[in-house]
Amino acid sequence: MREYDRFFIGGDWVAPAGSEQLRVVSPYTEQPVGRVPMGSAADIDWAVAAARRAFDVGPWPRMSLEERRAVLVRVGAVLAGMASALDELVTTENGVPIRFHQGSLASRFEYYGALDVTLEEVRTAPNGDQALVVHEPVGVVAAIVPWNSPLFLAAAKVIPALLAGCTVVLKPAPETPMSPYPLAEAFREAGLPDGALNIVAADRQVSEVLVRHPGIDCVSFTGSTAAGKVIGAACGAQIKRVGLELGGKSAAVLLDDVDVTTAVPAVLNGGMFSINGQACVAWSRILVPRRRHDEIVEALCETAREARIGDPLDPATLLGPLAAARQRDRVEGYIALGVSEGARIAVGGGRPTNQPTGWFVEPTVLVDADNSMRVCREEIFGPVVAVIPHDGDDHAVEIANDSSYGLSAGVFSADDERALRVARSIRSGSVGVKSSGLNVAFPNGGFKESGFGRQYGPEGVFEFLETKAIGLPPGYPAAALAAGL
Repeated sequence: MREYDRFFIGGDWVAPAGSEQLRVVSPYTEQPVGRVPMGSAADIDWAVAAARRAFDVGPWPRMSLEERRAVLVRVGAVLAGMASALDELVTTENGVPIRFHQGSLASRFEYYGALDVTLEEVRTAPNGDQALVVHEPVGVVAAIVPWNSPLFLAAAKVIPALLAGCTVVLKPAPETPMSPYPLAEAFREAGLPDGALNIVAADRQVSEVLVRHPGIDCVSFTGSTAAGKVIGAACGAQIKRVGLELGGKSAAVLLDDVDVTTAVPAVLNGGMFSINGQACVAWSRILVPRRRHDEIVEALCETAREARIGDPLDPATLLGPLAAARQRDRVEGYIALGVSEGARIAVGGGRPTNQPTGWFVEPTVLVDADNSMRVCREEIFGPVVAVIPHDGDDHAVEIANDSSYGLSAGVFSADDERALRVARSIRSGSVGVKSSGLNVAFPNGGFKESGFGRQYGPEGVFEFLETKAIGLPPGYPAAALAAGL
């Protein structure tokens, strides 16, 4: 049982304003595994004030890019030394198999620690006028992350925001409030100035206080589309910068020349087996050529049946429990809805009989599905995929794009050029050809109701920068200025 009684604010561990607590329950044992303080509006005020002070008068925004990168490299080195403990902590909180956490958090710090971003340039207009174009930190950032991948998604916001020179208030989900505590210690050990990063766990009601706080300049949110709409409206009312990575109903497109033996495992690993299907980028619609439908469905079902279900701390486990009892209820409700809409359960559909505890749902393949069904249009967020037949490349693209979402997609074909042509036609923020297409070096984000803005890559840094043009006076030695940038 892990117990914490402080928040990380202003570079130190401080007592909360109130006495309410968040109890963390294991999705696998259904027993309490931790307790942390629950943030209040007063705690949010303190955290924002600390971040505001650190931005307005502190050293972090005034340090050079090289100095900030050096701190991130040191953080990554500290986290590398605690990787196993962090993996175990996150798995204990959210039930995602430990095999999905291993080995990549520190590498994200290493990537940004080596990333060179141009923050100033001299630009000359066609008429000879010159300006210094400067990219400056936007200010104080509220980073709000979900429970499905709490540290990776926190890193996706905190690292580029800090590299840009911003200060941050990180608000973890109430289901996974413990994992940021070691993160705070790593930043402190690495020498991050006081107040540059502040962490307060809170429920959704208090999160709204953070979003609407006048001391916040930018909100970066990952979560449901419904919550994103509320946050986007609140930021719009204040003309406040906002980045939203929201839901998805992503399609994996299999073309008629596909190699089933390699494509099917890849499709399911990017779908129902990705974070137990609780991933916004998960491929939950599988588009298959009609003439090969039965063959592919048989392979999908066989792979699903062979999946090892059980203790998420066991490295051999492929599918663990869902993060909460309410999430299991939601997934089971969608499976029943799919059957009522005319879909058929080809495999799964229930709870595994060999798991006496835990919020498990069997890996489920729905067939006889149509893209107009709710199970093909709404995000289920669990180990459920719907198989939809198509009649050729153009028809597959039409189905893939017939969605209110556009976050991720995959294309599988024996012909790479053909697959690339299809990938170019899909309206989605990321499309992988025989792969997920996801990497910390590549921008990731959504079209349509999957949100706007991008995380990862250099684009992730520019989410936290404002652009200023400083017109230079005639005759100013701009060449010398440019040489010094």
